[in-house]
Order: sequence, then C-alpha cells, then structure tokens
Amino acid sequence: MKTKNAPHKIALALITTFVFLAGCETLRFAPSEIQKKNAYLHERATMFAADTAKDESASPQLQALTSLAHLQSRSYTEYFGLPQELPQADTPADVLLQSNFDIARASLVESAQRPDPWDTADALLELGIGISAILGGVYGTKAVKFLREAQAKSQALKEVIQGNELFKNQNPASTEAFKQAQQNQSTETKKLVTELKP
Repeated sequence: MKTKNAPHKIALALITTFVFLAGCETLRFAPSEIQKKNAYLHERATMFAADTAKDESASPQLQALTSLAHLQSRSYTEYFGLPQELPQADTPADVLLQSNFDIARASLVESAQRPDPWDTADALLELGIGISAILGGVYGTKAVKFLREAQAKSQALKEVIQGNELFKNQNPASTEAFKQAQQNQSTETKKLVTELKP
C-alpha cells in the first residue's frame, strides 16, 4: 500500500518545488510588443553607436565598447523576438525620435511587472486538476480531490495574508505587536508569506 498516497505526494512535491525553489519573484510575463520594439530599437541604437564610433575614429576602447554593446543587444532581440510591426529605425535620427524614448520608458515599466502569485498558484493547481482528470482512474480521482483541497487551502491562506495586511495598514500602532506574534513562524513560512504578500 505504499502507492496509496502517491498522487498526493507527487502533487505536493510539484507545488513545493515550484514555490520554494523557484520563488514567486522568478515568474515573469512573456515579452510584450512594447518590449520587443524596445529590444529592436536598442539593437539599432547600439549598431549606430558602434558605426559612429568607427566613422569618427573614436578611441579603440570606445569602438570596442560600442561594438560589444551592439553584439550584446542582438541577444535581446533574439530572446524577445521581433515585434509584429518594426518601428522606423533606418537612421540614427529615426532611432532618436521622441516616440522611441516613450517606448523605452513604457518597456521599463512593463519589465518590472510580475504575475500575481495567487493567480499563478491557482493556475498551476487548475492545470494539475486538469491533468489528473484526464489521467482518470483511482489515482487521478484522488489527485483531483487532493488538488481541490490544496486550492481551497491556498484561497484560505490568501485571505489570511490579505486580512493581516489590511489589519496592519489600518492599525499602524499595532504593527510591532503583530510582528512579535508572528515571530515563531518557520523560515519557510516567513519566506512564503513574504513572497505572497500583495
């Protein structure tokens, strides 16, 4: 009967591995069109800078730096992919248009965004439930039940954390006492709660 809890152990191992090893901070959105445009414009800007450094007989060090920057920028374009519509960037003047500065600023803002850890956890649990349902059988049914319980517990944890944060915001004088009450939490729990805070 060693395999009795196999679906539970597998699901728990996957969730634990994902949350504790990867952490929520490593999750990122796929590159947006703005980020793809910015990467393309960056490659063009570094190309023009490298060409200008050579044409103007800049110091060998500056030529090498701009050449390296252009080579490095190409990896960003390869990684992000090209945008659906390439921005006008045939000349240095094209690259230096104000609209391209706006793209760079928007890209910077988007790059700092992260998926909501609660939505991500819920999506992973739903994926696990779907896979378990497809597999079917006794283990699939047990896994679905286990994952549904994990989903309910995740929702409960979310509500507790949000309630705690609301309490601390509405009662700043009690913040220190609240922290003292939480002092006996394990390192893993503290890390998880910190990552999951809104």
